[in-house]
Amino acid sequence: MSNNILTKRIEAARAAGRLALIPFLPAGYPNKDRFWDEIDGLDASGADVIEIGMPFSDPVADGPVVEHASLKCLDVGVNLKWIISGLAARKGRYKAGLVLMGYLNPVLQYGLEAFARDAASAGVHGVILADVPHEEADVVRAAFDPHGLALIPLVGLNTTPSRMALYGNNAQGFAYFVSVLGTTGVRSQFDTGLPPQVREGLTHAKAAFPVPVALGFGLKHPDQLKDLAGLVDAAVFGSALIKHIDQGGDAKGFMKVWK
Repeated sequence: MSNNILTKRIEAARAAGRLALIPFLPAGYPNKDRFWDEIDGLDASGADVIEIGMPFSDPVADGPVVEHASLKCLDVGVNLKWIISGLAARKGRYKAGLVLMGYLNPVLQYGLEAFARDAASAGVHGVILADVPHEEADVVRAAFDPHGLALIPLVGLNTTPSRMALYGNNAQGFAYFVSVLGTTGVRSQFDTGLPPQVREGLTHAKAAFPVPVALGFGLKHPDQLKDLAGLVDAAVFGSALIKHIDQGGDAKGFMKVWK
């Protein structure tokens, strides 16, 4: 088992007989001040890992809910410097593992080596870069590894078992399985249970990865978690959390329903 804290948090949840919960919230949402209150709420309410979105102007994998939220954050000046400085000021405050999720361009603009150093120093444990395929990951891992920063693989329905095995060779933290072909968001395909193609893909992923597997994209109600028992180790939810906040709720109330 990996020594990465993300792996440990997910394994601890599994040892307790439950799926690990991984909420996602774009940095600075719903506003700069309240964002940190919501992160505090997610952590205090039992999130095992917290994914913080790095807003980007061309979020090709994001659905309308996440994209709208991210663009709103960009409009008020949220950038990597703001995210990392905010986390650095709160280092040691969170029980949950911390992941930054986004795209390569802002990281390159920040400087790959500087980003790895500063993110790890601020308490970040892993990074998901949705537009970095296996063939382009070596240079990123070379910058991340000296700082103990995991590059978390992203695979999905169109990833063959042999290609999953390639990702599995260097997997750290956990593997993120995308349950749909397309963008994030709430999908009706889960309303009648887990689709066979998702079940098959998860079976391949569990065989390919030596680290825990998390399912994301499309989860909208805690009842769906029972369909995932034995197939995955963790569940990621973003659009559902954003909608809950948009409707007047908060992170604590959201987590209370999902726990």
